[in-house]
Order: sequence, then C-alpha cells, then structure tokens
Amino acid sequence: MAPLPPPHHHTLNAASGWLGLGMTVEAQVELDRLPPELQTHRLALDVQFAIHAENSAWDAAYAVAERSVQLHPEDVGGWIQRAFAARRKTGGGLEDAFALLLPASEKFPKEVTIPYNLACYCAQKERLAEAWQWYRKARSLGNPKDLRKMALADDDLKPLWSQIAQLT
Repeated sequence: MAPLPPPHHHTLNAASGWLGLGMTVEAQVELDRLPPELQTHRLALDVQFAIHAENSAWDAAYAVAERSVQLHPEDVGGWIQRAFAARRKTGGGLEDAFALLLPASEKFPKEVTIPYNLACYCAQKERLAEAWQWYRKARSLGNPKDLRKMALADDDLKPLWSQIAQLT
C-alpha cells in the first residue's frame, strides 16, 4: 500500500500519535485536515476505524470498515475490522461477524487472524467442533507457540482452553 504523499503523511502520523495517547478528539481533528480525496486512503480509514473503536462507537466503526472493504477489497484489514465491528454494533452479533468474515477465509487463505477470529466466533456460539477446526487452521498458518499463548489468554476461546492447553 502506498503511503500518503507529503505533507499528508505527517497529518496522518499526527492523528495516529494523538490516538496512541488516547486523545481521540485531537486525532479526529488531524484526520479531518486531510483533503477529501485522501479521506478514503486505506491508512486514513484505519485511523478512522481506530478512533471509533477507541470510543466504542461500533456503528460508526462498522460503517468505516464496510467502506474500506468496498474501496479496498484486496486489503485484509478492512475485512477483519468489519467483522470485529459487526459483532459489537447495534443489531449485530457473532453470527453477523462470522458471516462477514467467512468469505475472507477463501480470499486470504494465508492470513492467520481470519481463522483465529472465526474460531473465537464459533466458540462463543458453542459450535465447539467447528471452533476447533478453525483454531487448528490458524495454528497451521501461524506460530503455534504464540497462538497457543494468545488463545489461552483469550476469553473468547475459553471453551477450547483444555484442548489448546494439551497442544505443544
């Protein structure tokens, strides 16, 4: 992905810096300084999503992620963000998140985050055999030790903890 051209990359960096400090209002002010044609740049959309997520404004976060998927369908980040927000937005939930992320598993077959998140959604819906299959898929794509450690600290995967703990 191409970076924003100067001086706009400085504006985006400033927005990211404010966000890193938890100052979402200031981050939004910086982001709003970008010209309209750069507001839809993938990096700008990432920061916009993060601002909404930080504020638990999940309907707005979902709208940004949906726009990202529509404008940048070859970028996996928007797909993951959209499912994450769909789980939390008004009227959303685990089934919506799963349904939105499932097509990404074929589109991005080597992206470990997708099967990992699908495992989380299935585990929370008590579809444990399916959750286990998705977790094993994630494990085959990523670093097994790192995934095991992360999974054993992830409450979404709590229903699988005993199985995960047995893996080496």
